[in-house]
Amino acid sequence: MTASRPRATRLAALRPASFGAEPTGERLARMRRSPQFVDGQFRNPVPTRQLLRGAALPMARTQLSREGRLRRAPVGRIPVHRPTAEDWGRPPASGLRITWMGHSSVLAEIDGHRVLFDPVWGERCSPFDWAGPKRMHPVPVELAELPPVDAVVISHDHYDHLDMPTIKGLAGSGAAFVVPLGVGADLEFWGVPAARITELDWHESTRVGGLTLTATPAQHFCGRGLRGAQHTLWASWVVAGPEHRIFHSGDTGYFPGFAEIGAAHGPFDATMVQIGAYSDFWPDIHMTPEEGIRAHLDLQGGEPRGVLLPIHWGTFNLAPHPWAEPAERTVAAAWRAGAEVAVPTPGRPFEPADEQVVEPWWRAVAVPPVQGWPSWPPAGPVRRAAAAVTDGAAAGPADGALGASVDVPW
Repeated sequence: MTASRPRATRLAALRPASFGAEPTGERLARMRRSPQFVDGQFRNPVPTRQLLRGAALPMARTQLSREGRLRRAPVGRIPVHRPTAEDWGRPPASGLRITWMGHSSVLAEIDGHRVLFDPVWGERCSPFDWAGPKRMHPVPVELAELPPVDAVVISHDHYDHLDMPTIKGLAGSGAAFVVPLGVGADLEFWGVPAARITELDWHESTRVGGLTLTATPAQHFCGRGLRGAQHTLWASWVVAGPEHRIFHSGDTGYFPGFAEIGAAHGPFDATMVQIGAYSDFWPDIHMTPEEGIRAHLDLQGGEPRGVLLPIHWGTFNLAPHPWAEPAERTVAAAWRAGAEVAVPTPGRPFEPADEQVVEPWWRAVAVPPVQGWPSWPPAGPVRRAAAAVTDGAAAGPADGALGASVDVPW
């Protein structure tokens, strides 16, 4: 039996429903039995800094920089593809089709099932509808217009991954909800029937139709409402069907666990990997684009197999880096590694089995780097374009595992 109660605060009468609910009863007892639950809270296997010591003041200065603020947002309308009946009205030819909805929200059609990861349809990733980071492009499709979904998968409870209005909109859909330990309390509080919620610890699995969904480790943290303790778990996810396997990273820093996940569950036809909202101020909890490519390779057993879909960028302004930088650096790192990436506009479905031709659509709506955009390699499948970008083009810090790199002039 599960149970929950609203998160207690001294201002309980004014507590927003978006704060969620405290796990209680058997749900709380199960959380406490988890190997990840130590001294009253969930912890990563290694000490993890959410913010570097002494970073608060320089971070504030960076955030307030006028030039930096201009680069952190697009200067034009972000192109959005509106999926049509033609896009979704026929099964994917390969059996696997993926649609990035923006940020970390992804609809995966895999072996006859539909899985929706980290759906956020709200205008702000915030507990309030009047404050907090605001969406920079519209959702590609209204929630009510989505095709029927078999499973909704949540990576952790941060507002840009767990959105109360979206969950309420999906509560009556009939979908199964598969979440890390403790997150089910929030879902029940928002109207999802307990019978349709499955909470998993790392390395635990559940079945939805013909799919196996497995919670796998991530190096991150949780946090909702006004409390600081880590009272719900965070996870990455493996979804395996009879013919295909996919991976969704959620939010995470780079850690050796990717190779272990790949050895246990890979290789993958597609990985959806966080490459945005990184910063030197919080290096342990979010990956840079170069680390995202390294994670993709680790997940594939060290080989550039499958297709990487970069996620956690483009939709909300959550970090000091320029808006388009995650895409530029990811594609450059992928070319150096010989890895295949797909960087579609939000809402445009693609099949990983097809050859991916990347066009820099983001450049048309972004503030250019100080020295101009780097040269773009010839159009063609990224898998076959493994040469380094020339003319000072490759972005990001040097990474010995991925080849030499050159600084981007942002």
